[in-house]
Order: sequence, then structure tokens, then C-alpha cells
Amino acid sequence: MAPDFESLSNLLATVEQLSTSGSSLDGVPLELESSVRFAGLELTQAAGILLRLPQEIVAQAMMIFTRFYLGPEGGSHRINSAKVGLVSTLNRPVRLSFQDISAASLYMAAKLSADPQTPRSVCNVYAYLMSAPTRRAFPRPPAHNPEAYYLSEGLYQAARVILLQSETIVLRTLSFNVKVTVPHHIALTYLQTLGVLPSTPSSTSRALAARTLGYLNLALFSPQLLYVTHQPTTLAVAAIYLAAREARVKLPSTEWWEIFDVDREDLGFLVVAYRSCEPWIKSEREKWKERDCPLTVEEITREVQGTYADY
Repeated sequence: MAPDFESLSNLLATVEQLSTSGSSLDGVPLELESSVRFAGLELTQAAGILLRLPQEIVAQAMMIFTRFYLGPEGGSHRINSAKVGLVSTLNRPVRLSFQDISAASLYMAAKLSADPQTPRSVCNVYAYLMSAPTRRAFPRPPAHNPEAYYLSEGLYQAARVILLQSETIVLRTLSFNVKVTVPHHIALTYLQTLGVLPSTPSSTSRALAARTLGYLNLALFSPQLLYVTHQPTTLAVAAIYLAAREARVKLPSTEWWEIFDVDREDLGFLVVAYRSCEPWIKSEREKWKERDCPLTVEEITREVQGTYADY
């Protein structure tokens, strides 16, 4: 059995955290909770792109965002303040919405990397993204009027306070355990170990690597929360297995995944889960094609009291 290197493992969600969340306790249906989480992850991804952050850092931020809303002690989409408290800015109480948690997750992940971002950069990007007249998909076209996303010094100071307070709340909710290992670099190392990604890659090996990383990026949006239920080494192996089959790249005929301490049952589950990610993402975007997905605490509350009144 391969050694269990602590640096290649993550803290996984417990059964209680997966079965009960702060949002569900506050009456948010699972279907709506999944939609809001997906919108938050898309927002985090779009902000990371605009900040020109490496995908590894963006993936870490998306994992922190996901972990924040896990379990009964995690954040709640509907009444966030009931779970994590109120912050105060400009002598006014402010309820944190999911975009505040998204910004804090990205800011924190970047801070721990070689590409730290200033609070002003993060605040400017989120103001830009949230200024669009429609919120049906991220990244979205911004408002035509630059004044819609311009942050004056006063507005920036208020946004900065919320960002730093949100960071504190995320840290406290996660018990300051924000260590995250993503499987992207592990997958590339495994491809080299298997001899299908030489030092001078061919077009086929490049396509294999790109397809592998593509599955790992899709899995960040998985409704099964694959990144908090499986270790990064297992995620990497499953992505390689599926990508190699689709790219018609021959891998060792033996059960090579066992070398990386992955059993057939986990491998089979993840292959099915990976294949289901893209259809689920398409269905989510189709669901909210005609109207905006609720994002703020007030919008989510209205959605629960309206569409899901009989839930």
C-alpha cells in the first residue's frame, strides 16, 4: 500500500456535514442550495480569471467556499447571520451574502500563495462582476455604465471591512483549518509516472493532460461535492483513467490505480460522477435561463417563501 503523505491529503467532510447543512436547517431546499452553491462557485471562478490567478489557487478558493457551507455549524444561504454573526461597517449591521464568502475565500487562498492579491483588487473585481444587469451566468457582461462598478474611497473602505471581516468568519467557521491540496499537479505527476506524459510531450499527450485537467476542473462544480468527499490522489487517478479511455491512450494493462492506493470501487464511482458533471451544469444553466438565481440573503428568503413555499 502506498504511504499516506499528509501533504497530499485533505480534511474530508463527515457524514453529518454531508447530510445536514446550516442552509437546510434554515429551510433552504436541497435543490435551491445546490443552485446557489453552483452560482457561488461560478462567481469565484470568474473572479479568479479576472485576477489572473493560477487555476490551482482558484480551485483552492472554491474548495474553501464549499467547505464553509458544510454541516450544521457551517454558513447558511438563507440566514447567514444566524450561523456566523453580523459584521458592522459604517455603523450599520451587514448580513454576509455568498459573494462576500466567495471574495473572502479567494482573497485567503491567494494570500497563502505566490500570487497574493490586495483587498482593493479583490473588491474591484467583485464590484465589476456584480454590476451586470443580469446574473444568469458568470462571467457576465458588466454594466455599460462604469459608474455602476466604480468604488469610491468610501465604498472601497466599506467593502474592505466586509472582506476582512468575512475572512475572519470563514477562518473561525473552518476552525482555522484552510489547508487545501488540489489534484491538478498530482495528476500531471501521475501521468509522468505512467509514462504517458514525456518531458517532450506530443500532441496526444498534451490532449490527454488537458482532458485530465478538464475533468478535475469540472468536478469542482460537482453536486456530489467530490472535492470534500475524496482525497486529491483519488480524484487525480479517476480523471486520468477516464481521460485516457476517451483519448484512446493505452495505459498499463494491470490494475495500475492500486499503485496509487485507489481501489476499483472508488474509481468506478468517480468515473460515473465525472461524466455526470457536465450534464448537471447544463441543466443548472437551463433552469435559470429565464430568471436570475437568487444570490443575496433577501433574494433566497423570497425564493423559499415563493417557489418553495410548500417545501
